[in-house]
Amino acid sequence: MDIYNEHCLPHLTNCVCGMKPLARQRALIVPQAQGNVLEVGMGTALNLRFYDKDKVTRVWGLEPSPGMRRVAAENVKRSGIQVEWLDLPAARIPLGDATVDTVLLTFTLCSIADWRGALAEMRRVLKVQGRLLFCEHGAAPDASILKWQKRITPWWKHAAGGCHLDRPIPTLLETGGFSILEMDEDYMGGVPRIAGYTYRGSAAKR
Repeated sequence: MDIYNEHCLPHLTNCVCGMKPLARQRALIVPQAQGNVLEVGMGTALNLRFYDKDKVTRVWGLEPSPGMRRVAAENVKRSGIQVEWLDLPAARIPLGDATVDTVLLTFTLCSIADWRGALAEMRRVLKVQGRLLFCEHGAAPDASILKWQKRITPWWKHAAGGCHLDRPIPTLLETGGFSILEMDEDYMGGVPRIAGYTYRGSAAKR
């Protein structure tokens, strides 16, 4: 067992990803989820408090880490939302074709090793009229910031659960077979710029 990833990282993730600047970003995108929701990389379930319970039918939480699911238990209990955990990687989503109304990605795509396989699976399970909602940090448009993102990522990802600072999120989504419907992008206040350039919006599968 990887002691750091299963026992230390989940608590660190719950603390860092629960910070107010990130919570403000979550609050802008998560309430749009509706119907049958698949949250990919649910982590410690920090999004649950932002769901609109009147719009959501069910929530599948895809999270392969037992440590993350263990730390998430209290957040799930506090939310009052029933979560059906799926403990497989994102490239192996155990759901049928076109069964999901909303795929939700928040600060997740940066850390998925097989992002191509994962997006192919998300596209497969998403209904034709469904939406992929995303709030992700990634490559900054400023050359000086991006330069440091690329320099630091090889070390950063080892301490941060595989997180890449420099992934071009819109390009990944489009390469994965999605068309971006709307998107806002900016630096997140209260977070160092090297880790705080955020892409937030919705996409449909092509």
